[in-house]
Order: sequence, then structure tokens, then C-alpha cells
Amino acid sequence: MSLGGSLLIGQSALTASQIALQVAGNNIANASTPGFTRQVAHLSTVRGRQVNTGTFVGRGVQVAGVNRAIDEALVQRLRNARSDTAAAQTQQQALSQIESLLNELSGSDLSTQLSEFFNAFSEMANSPGSSVTRATVVEQGAALSSFVREMRSQLTRQQQQVDTQIRIATERADTLLSQVAELNLAVTDAELGGLSSEEGNLRDQRDAIISELADMMDITVLEQDSGAVDILVGSTPVVFAGTSRGLQTIVRTVDGAPELRVATKLNQEEINIEGGRIGGFLAQRDGPIGQTIDSLDDLASALIFEVNRAHSQGRPGIGLRDATGWLRVPAADQVLALNDPNNETLADLPFGPSNGSFRVVITDQSGNRHEDIIQVDLDGIDNTGASGFSDDMTMTDLVNALDAIANLNAEITPSGQLRVYTDTGYEVSFRDDTSGVLATFGINTYFQGADATDIAVRADLRDNPDRLVVGHEHGTNENALAIANLREAGVESLSGESLTGAWLKTVDRVSVQANSANARAEALATVQQSLEAQQAAVSGVSLDEEAINLINYQQQYQGAARFISVVNELTQVLLNLV
Repeated sequence: MSLGGSLLIGQSALTASQIALQVAGNNIANASTPGFTRQVAHLSTVRGRQVNTGTFVGRGVQVAGVNRAIDEALVQRLRNARSDTAAAQTQQQALSQIESLLNELSGSDLSTQLSEFFNAFSEMANSPGSSVTRATVVEQGAALSSFVREMRSQLTRQQQQVDTQIRIATERADTLLSQVAELNLAVTDAELGGLSSEEGNLRDQRDAIISELADMMDITVLEQDSGAVDILVGSTPVVFAGTSRGLQTIVRTVDGAPELRVATKLNQEEINIEGGRIGGFLAQRDGPIGQTIDSLDDLASALIFEVNRAHSQGRPGIGLRDATGWLRVPAADQVLALNDPNNETLADLPFGPSNGSFRVVITDQSGNRHEDIIQVDLDGIDNTGASGFSDDMTMTDLVNALDAIANLNAEITPSGQLRVYTDTGYEVSFRDDTSGVLATFGINTYFQGADATDIAVRADLRDNPDRLVVGHEHGTNENALAIANLREAGVESLSGESLTGAWLKTVDRVSVQANSANARAEALATVQQSLEAQQAAVSGVSLDEEAINLINYQQQYQGAARFISVVNELTQVLLNLV
């Protein structure tokens, strides 16, 4: 090898050590920069050449590439951990809010309101003639109704807040996906489509965005040979090289109820997100929050129907001469059987009538009574014995049957409500209603409404508590006792649970879910911290290590400079000989 070749070897050493010094200096400069990944200069020998037969001499050193010190498998595990932790913490917060809203065992909770409501009816059963007790019963029912409506409203607001957070998080995720796609193009352009060296700063920016994205949703990142990354949610790609499919929220109707979902912008392909904040919000919206709302609605519906069923079968303190039900039925449904699925008004109610009968008692001013029995045919079988609703009772049939009773009139008001009223000098009461039709239409009931959104004590009852039904006759207490006993009585619509028992079961479920969410969030946070420590050990900058590298590369540079100086002296000697 000539002296010129030796000079080239020295030059390669100077160049390599300069680059290595720059890499070490850049690491030191960014030791405290968030998201920075330590870079490593990879040195390799230059392929040698033959100087004599069988003798090869190297031609110096070269920088094979500058790459980030990173463990991709560890990074993906950390992303998964971030998604899981974010989802768990979101669920923990939502369940904590539900627990605070329920406020059980505080004295200002629904269980206490229910207890005070049933206690009021027990007191009224002990003093059926007391006007003070009647007023207390009505006011206690109004307080319970208001409490239930307010709780329902707060749960709905929490659900709406979650919907807003889902939309905000989805918009942010959409922005992040676009940024990843843009950085993919920048990385491939800078690295010329996948040469050995990496543009570490661009990759760090992209990784920081992907980490934030992992906080939003569970993702899988696949790096291509070009240096670009593809991002998938489940099996659905959302970023492909330099193209983002985008994300948006859409509303789907499931079982008649609107549900918020996340889909791609390009073709509205619904994405199943289970992790991250979005996944946590979706799980809470359709899980604990939705379940609690449903439980409250079920409880309110059962309370309305069971109390109304008991209350409608008695004689008010003031003779009942004119009563209008609260249920409004459109003309199209008035001629359909009450149990016909096409009868949307009745089908949409959480409760309804069944096959049975009830007695109508007409009493004149002298106390003379006349009783009639109305059969409510709702067996779902026509006169041929086949399944069908053609022979079952409609609202019009019910009106006709009531109107046929002497001294009693019945009609459907222009607003679609059932109205019954007596001739002058008569009053009406009802007994033994096994069909529940009176409670369904709201005749002589205590509550009005269908569920927790609109439960309320009947307006005219609040105006005059003497309209309250205490017993079958004046001075008796059968109805009050029946309502008081609903505290512990099993209710069919609540799977045999009592009204109070069903609500306590809901409270227990929320409590168990909250405790589980707390434990899960704590455990996952510990796992994430462990993985972050492992990543810092691999990718973080150690100032001590970089100081050693500086010394090594400095000595290499000095040695290369000395080598060039020696070769230069030898060259001068050779030139002097010429």
C-alpha cells in the first residue's frame, strides 16, 4: 500500500471520529429532552485490498450508520401498557363519579328515599283517616319522584359528558394519525427509502406522536423497510405509509337506542377500540353508566306500575267521578290490540296490561252499589285457536266496555287519553284488577310517567291529597298496606327482586366494579412504570457513558492526526530523495 493509501486511512479515521464525536455531543445535548432516543454511531472497517500475493491490508474505518438505541418489542409492549393503563384510569374515574352520584349510605340516597316513601304508607295504614298523613304520603312521593328524575338527569349528563370526551379524543386521534402519515413521508425522504442510517429526530417525533396515540386507543405499529410505519387498530389499518384513513364519531341505533361509535372517515368502517381513553370511555358509556341508567329506569318503571296497580284498586277519600289517564295513545294504536307488537305506544312502555279482568263499582249517593266485571282478553289467541291478536282487547274495546256500564261514561280524549266519568250523583271505584290495564292507562293511579325520566305524582293528587286511595272503602287500609309491603315484595319485572333489593343490587354492582377498576388501574400503572424504566435503560442517555465515548473518540482523533503527521513526514523524506 502506498503512502497515499495511508493518508486515506488516516483521513477515514479523522472523519469517523468526528462523526462519532458529533453523535456523542448530540446525545449529551439532548440528555434531558423528552422523547429523545440515544443515538449510536456504528463504525465498521473498510474492505481491504491485496498489496502482495495473499496479503490484504485494510483501508481504514467508515461510519456504517447512525441509529437509535431502541428495542422495538419493548416499545410495543410499552404502547400496549399505556393503552391499558389509560383505559383503566378512565374507567376508574367514571365509576368513581357514579359512586359519588349514587351517594349510598349517606342518608341522601335513593335507598333512604324509598324507605321513607314506604314508611309514609305504613303510617297512613295505621291512620287511614288522617289528612296530615295523606299529605305526607303525597309529598314523600313527590320528593322520591324528584330525586329519581334528578339522579337520572345526572347520569344522563355524565353519559353526555363521556360522549363529548369521546368526540374530543377522536378528533385528537385523527390529528395524530395525519401527523404520523406526514412524518412517514418525511422519514422516507430523509432516509432515501431505507438506507442503513436513520433520521433519529424525525423518528423520535413520530414515536412521541404514536405514544400519545397509544394513550387514546389500542394500536399495533408495523414498520416497513422504507422506514414508514403502518398503524392498525385491531385488524383495521388506520395509517398506511403516507396516508391516514382518518377517524370520526358516528351514531348507530342499537335496539332503538342511539350509541356512539368510532369509524374511519374514508368509508365509515366501524372500529372496535378496546384500549386507551377512547376505549375506556366507550366501555363506560355502554357499560356501568348505561347499566346504571337502565337499572334506575327499570326500578322507576316497576315502582310506577306496582304502586299504581295497588292504588287504582280502591276508593279515594273524595269520590271518583271523573278521571283521565296520563297515557296518550295515537289514533292508529287505539284500534290495535293492547298486546299487539305493532301497537307502538304499548310496546314501547316498560310495563303493560296482561290477560285478566277487573271489577267496576258504581255507588250512588245513598250508598247503593252495582258491580260489573270487565274481562280483558289479551291471551294472544284468536277465535279459531290460532295465535293472533284479532280478538284481543283494544283501547277502543276497553272504552266501549266501560261506557256500556250503567251510569258510567268512557271516551278517548282528543289527545288520546282514556277518560271515565259518572253520571250526576254517582261515583266509581275499581277492584281486583288482575290485568293491570288501569295502571297502564293511568286511571285512579298514584304516579304518572313511564320511567325515571318522567316519574311524578299525579298532578290532581298533589293538589288535593284527599284523592289518595287508602283502602277499598272509606276507613279501611288495604291499599296502603299493599303499597307499604312492596318494600320487600318480589316484583316479576325485576326478576323477582324487591324494589329496594333490586336497587341495592345495583349499588353493590357499581361498588364491586369500582373496586376492581381501582385495583386494575393501580396494577397497570405499576407495569407501565416498569416498562418505562426498562426503555430508559435501553434508550435513555447516560452522561457517564457518553463521557467515556468522548474520551475514546478524542483519542481516536488524536491518534489519526498523529498517524497522518507521520505519513506526511515519510512523504517528505521520500520527496527529498528524488
